[in-house]
Amino acid sequence: MAWLPLRYFRLCNQAWMGKYSKRTVVSVADYDIQHRNPYAKKVQAIPKAEYGGRHAVTLLPGGGIGPELMGYVKEIFQYAGAPVDFEEVNIDPNSDSNEELEYTITTVRRNGVALKGNIETKSMATGVISRNVALRNELDLYVNVINCKSYENVPSKHGDIDILIVRQNTEGEYAMLEHESVPGVVESMKIVTAENSERVARFAFEYARKLNRKKVTTVHKANIMKLSDGLFLETARRIAKEYPELQHDDMVRTS
Repeated sequence: MAWLPLRYFRLCNQAWMGKYSKRTVVSVADYDIQHRNPYAKKVQAIPKAEYGGRHAVTLLPGGGIGPELMGYVKEIFQYAGAPVDFEEVNIDPNSDSNEELEYTITTVRRNGVALKGNIETKSMATGVISRNVALRNELDLYVNVINCKSYENVPSKHGDIDILIVRQNTEGEYAMLEHESVPGVVESMKIVTAENSERVARFAFEYARKLNRKKVTTVHKANIMKLSDGLFLETARRIAKEYPELQHDDMVRTS
């Protein structure tokens, strides 16, 4: 089960969400470490790697079913004769160093494309940032698009499902800003900005228009988080006015 943030768009009328719950106690020194760079760095673009007409692609197998899945992917590319060379990078989930992560980000920027499995971060040291979240922030992967679709002759609990979920990927709970103000009291900061809310909203509406969808639903918790999710919802409603051909509504997210 994947953790989801509280705010996202769905381009249909059904969706599923899991709970998001986490508690980590950190020290004042750890607080300083986490606040050094909470957002993506602005870096100069690296020329894309291409050698003799062949393209380099970063391959991140990760854990779980990732290595097996990536093995099949390489076989398919081989049989297809695609001019692609995979640069495989493995990140040790138990490592307390960020060197492998930094190298991974460099290869993705250099190659311009990556295939990624689930990358775990088992270290509990605060200075070791989540590999998945770091990749999103450093590469500015601000949305995650998931297509939930049912197929004929494939048994499932619900039928006739075709939902696109456009999920906020870098703000909110993913800001990774938390500290222990006094012993036994931990504060986790949720960051929501008008600029990034507009980027996500505009992406969702543009995507819906491109795929000839009829409706966009904004899912939020503005009933409780009136300022943060309120800003997100207000931004979505404003952007929706620029797409009169698309129906727009909103829904309060429940656990």
